[in-house]
Amino acid sequence: MRNSVRPRKRYGQHFLHDPNIIRKIIDAIQPRSHDLFVEVGPGRGAITRPLAEAVKRLDVIEIDRDLAAALKDQNSHGNVTVYRADVMNFAFETLVQPGEKLRLAGNLPYNISSPLLFYLLDSSHLFEDIHVTLQKEVVDRITALPGNRTYGRLTVALAARCKAENLFEIQPGSFSPPPRVKSSFLRLTPLQTPKISAVLAPAFGQLVTQAFNMRRKQLSNALRGLLDANQIRSAGVDPSQRAENLDVDAFIRLAELWLQQGSLRGDEKSLSNRLK
Repeated sequence: MRNSVRPRKRYGQHFLHDPNIIRKIIDAIQPRSHDLFVEVGPGRGAITRPLAEAVKRLDVIEIDRDLAAALKDQNSHGNVTVYRADVMNFAFETLVQPGEKLRLAGNLPYNISSPLLFYLLDSSHLFEDIHVTLQKEVVDRITALPGNRTYGRLTVALAARCKAENLFEIQPGSFSPPPRVKSSFLRLTPLQTPKISAVLAPAFGQLVTQAFNMRRKQLSNALRGLLDANQIRSAGVDPSQRAENLDVDAFIRLAELWLQQGSLRGDEKSLSNRLK
């Protein structure tokens, strides 16, 4: 693609240009001839071209008007559809038929990376895998282990739904303009059976958020209003622990207990109303 399309700061654009990194990304993704791929944030098409050469169909989502137009002009393989759209409002389910799975690749804008990952989580059942370039700090958080200072809400939310792998680092000079921070290439593989059900997901999300909003407090304080110390203990969790020390399974047990307690209180209230 012509380099006359200039990066726009408001979109957080940093265009990948390093041929060695491009080759390394494609080798990690291993695109196949039958794949249905969607690319987010294609920029000037560094990954778009090799993907289009290898896969059955490639849908590209680009918010920048000039980049979207240039990508359409470069569709020499005839299997690329360019959507000029905001990925945070994009309906990925429109790209697949029942029984089909998408593979996703992208260079995610650093200024919306965490909200975008949570948005993708809501559609994780649509994806076979997700390969994205992110700020190294974010990938370190996603792949952190309990007890690590970078372990947090994003770590736990993803671990309940995906296997996360930090594949390799990318230096700032591989992009134009170079970002001020290092990047990493991440693979997310949605679990065939997520650890949390659709019914549990809202309670799980609220409990995890509250716990990490007060991450330095003991759980008995951090989860006040949701569960008391005895209830936390009954889930096999020490109430004097902090959120950053719990693995995802412990959070799931706490969320299940809270949801159960809420259901019981709801049943008691319903019965009380009927007896009046």
